[in-house]
Amino acid sequence: MSAISERRERERAHRHQLIVTAARELAEAEGWDAVTTRRLAERVEYSQPVLYSHFNGRDAIVSAVALDGFGELAAHLRRARQAAPEPGQALHAVCRAYLEFATERPALYQAMFILPTDLKFASAETPPPLRASFDEFVSCFRPDNERRELFAEVLWSALHGIAVLSDSGRIPPEGQEERLDFLITHIADTPMKPTTP
Repeated sequence: MSAISERRERERAHRHQLIVTAARELAEAEGWDAVTTRRLAERVEYSQPVLYSHFNGRDAIVSAVALDGFGELAAHLRRARQAAPEPGQALHAVCRAYLEFATERPALYQAMFILPTDLKFASAETPPPLRASFDEFVSCFRPDNERRELFAEVLWSALHGIAVLSDSGRIPPEGQEERLDFLITHIADTPMKPTTP
């Protein structure tokens, strides 16, 4: 690759990230309804055609924001797991960190889990940052647990429900720790019966 091509590629990557960052900041300040190509073009001082040369519409921008979010979530969960004083406390630490992430970054969480994206979950095409987030849950279960991915999936699903219901005010925030204890006790400490064929 020539020096000119490399420079153009760097400039394109910079513009791409600038648009993603602007979309996220606008969503955090005013909500996702405020994120339009017109508003983003004004904010990053590029024309709408330049935006469309990077993203095929708003859903693609949301997907890019979500992908960044999964990278942040994976790092956040990894720090929580590694900081747990004992291996048995890692799952609790990761679950708490997940709920903190959802609470502290509501617009980002919406992009990751609520709004339409083209990100593939649980498939061969799952992006590495998304897989890394899931793997943080998986690694909290013993390696000899053949169903640890299922445990992690059910746990993640329950945490997502708690996060969405808490954010919408449908369950009170003061019961969060009790919910976590209940969830972890029943998923992590209860052996699953084998399924019948």
